Amino acid sequence: MTRVKRGTISLKRRREVLKKVKGYRHGRSTKERQAIEAIYHAGNHAFAHRKKKKNDFRRLWQVQISAAVKELGFSYSRFIDALNKKDIGINRKMLANLAENNKKTFENIVAKVK
Repeated sequence: MTRVKRGTISLKRRREVLKKVKGYRHGRSTKERQAIEAIYHAGNHAFAHRKKKKNDFRRLWQVQISAAVKELGFSYSRFIDALNKKDIGINRKMLANLAENNKKTFENIVAKVK
């Protein structure tokens, strides 16, 4: 039976792992075992933080809407409550965008709600 040399496969795998951790600090960027662990943890954090990002943006929109509504003599909670009672279905992302970029339209929405 002929001899099979498998060094190229393992080197290729190691090269791919180390390519993924380029820029990491200390042994995580040079040692294969630590690099594999770092990749695993980075993937877990990336997954969790993709979920968390949605919460972060919702908080940002709430603050932006609150600031814009305060100028017009309203509180955030009363404004959202009035929107729901009037059955105006604009989400917070759109409201924040209108408050920032299109003041007149936002003022019209607040006037309808009052």
